[in-house]
Amino acid sequence: MNNIEALLEQVRAAAAESENLQDPIDSKSLADAEQKLGFRLPPLLAALYATVGNGGFGPNDALLELCDADPSDGTDTALGEYLTLAIPGGTDPWWRWPAGVLPILDWGCGRLACVDCQSEDETVLLFEPNAIEGGYVAAAWFVDSPSLADWLQTWLDGRGWYEADLDDDDSDMQPWSDAASRL
Repeated sequence: MNNIEALLEQVRAAAAESENLQDPIDSKSLADAEQKLGFRLPPLLAALYATVGNGGFGPNDALLELCDADPSDGTDTALGEYLTLAIPGGTDPWWRWPAGVLPILDWGCGRLACVDCQSEDETVLLFEPNAIEGGYVAAAWFVDSPSLADWLQTWLDGRGWYEADLDDDDSDMQPWSDAASRL
């Protein structure tokens, strides 16, 4: 068993404890979502949705569904969030969302955990809109974890910045250096 398979086993075991866990998505739903997104999900992220569940696990048991299992239930999905955020301009001419950066978890207050689906390691980013100054959207992007695998392991180990017993000072997130060039 390789490291990714071992990690997926740990995630499946932890996810089984969640009351919010959704059934995994099938390969057709995954392919349809990727077609709508305009890019393929990186391997670990795709495996999470296909073998663990279509959301409802992870930090705060709040990983977003990739796509609606029941389109009538009105839940927010990673696909829906991306398609909404990726619309250029809108009412704010300075607004930009980086291509291939998929929201996977809504922390509230506009903050989103996102996976950079264009990065080899599936970098996890934090979008913090309160950091935007004067329309400079690049200031809102931080590296939460260099890889999705590390981010998941941090959650499994109870070491995430979002843990109740950790001080805000325990977070040393650095700005995402690619933000300006990707916006």
